[in-house]
Amino acid sequence: MRVLALAGLAAFIAAPVLAQTPTPALTPAEVFAEARAACAADGDLWGVELCTPVLLVDPATRTIHTDHRGTSDALQSDDDLFTATLPGTVNIANTSLDWDGVRWAMLMQPLPQDPVRRRALMAHERWHGVQEALGLPARSPTPAHLDSEDGRALMRLEWRALAAALNADSDAARRQAVSDALAFRAARRALGSAEDERALEMNEGLAEYTGLRLSGGDAKALAVAALGSAEGGATYVRSFAYASGPAYGLLLDQAAPEWRRGLKGTDDLGVLLATAMGLTAGETVSADTRYGGAAIRMEEALRAEQARVVAAGWTAKLVDGPRLRLPFLSMQIAFDPGKIIALPPHGSVYPTLRVVDAWGVLEVTDGALIDDNWSGVTVVAPASAEAVEGPGWTLRLNDGWLLTAGERDGDFRLEME
Repeated sequence: MRVLALAGLAAFIAAPVLAQTPTPALTPAEVFAEARAACAADGDLWGVELCTPVLLVDPATRTIHTDHRGTSDALQSDDDLFTATLPGTVNIANTSLDWDGVRWAMLMQPLPQDPVRRRALMAHERWHGVQEALGLPARSPTPAHLDSEDGRALMRLEWRALAAALNADSDAARRQAVSDALAFRAARRALGSAEDERALEMNEGLAEYTGLRLSGGDAKALAVAALGSAEGGATYVRSFAYASGPAYGLLLDQAAPEWRRGLKGTDDLGVLLATAMGLTAGETVSADTRYGGAAIRMEEALRAEQARVVAAGWTAKLVDGPRLRLPFLSMQIAFDPGKIIALPPHGSVYPTLRVVDAWGVLEVTDGALIDDNWSGVTVVAPASAEAVEGPGWTLRLNDGWLLTAGERDGDFRLEME
């Protein structure tokens, strides 16, 4: 699960990493020592120190450990550290968040034993803590066209071309592969919202690039492995940037080492790379054959048939059937970015999530629908207005809120008393 709040987007390490020799689990004190050692050195990459304070949380007990004091007495001194129980109104995830007057990088225990994965995770989340200061706002759209047959096929082709570019042994081969990647990218973005793709890549893509660069491992090998692994994802709608972002960032490192200076939130990584290399997008028909396009399209055609059946089921459940709609007012939300299912034109289905809002806490284990405008969440209707649970969800309402009849027979909505 990960957290998304309007004030700050969380991060999720989706990229695979190369196998490393396991090391014993670190104690909280050792984690903070490692974080302190890394923060100043890591600042060379972006020109600012990545020293966002770390908040270690045990998901089972909600116990917090940190080496940084908050602005209230919520955190109590415990030898050289501080500890507390995280309130139930705060979601738990690998994320950045504002709590107790501090901007934190929250990390869930147990942390990866592999030091490369652990450093990557920490740097990813700490970058989210400084991205606003860098002029790179956090945004988290869900480009629905990435769940389409053509959208997925073109994404896989772009990823294969990016892997070829990273592995190229000559400038000519690299230029050809980048040109191919740009061609697949342009064709795919013509299918839907190019802006949604761009915004997510500039958020999670840059965070993941930062994580791989500062992991202490072979960033290129890690990025290539991530591109290959990402193809097997059940959905690309929210997770694609974790593979694409590092690849474009590392190629930019080769083509224009100072590309991060003056980077703007409105920039596009593909445009920056094309400009740095003096390239234009290639032609997709000929490029298709270089990356196994025929086999990819056959696989995606089969998946599309299966996806239509799944989408019909979700539509019957969350659109056509009786439902409960809860508005987003001051929302914090935790979800798995690798499992989101686009359901145009109604929004996207989140198989599991946890929402904390002014009205209470919603926990979903079997599907909820969020509209594209992020104005609210819909679940299957309960049996009555007095119910605090329904098929695949539970609701804890705060005082002053109640369920009332909705617009259609069997529907419910939330209102203040």
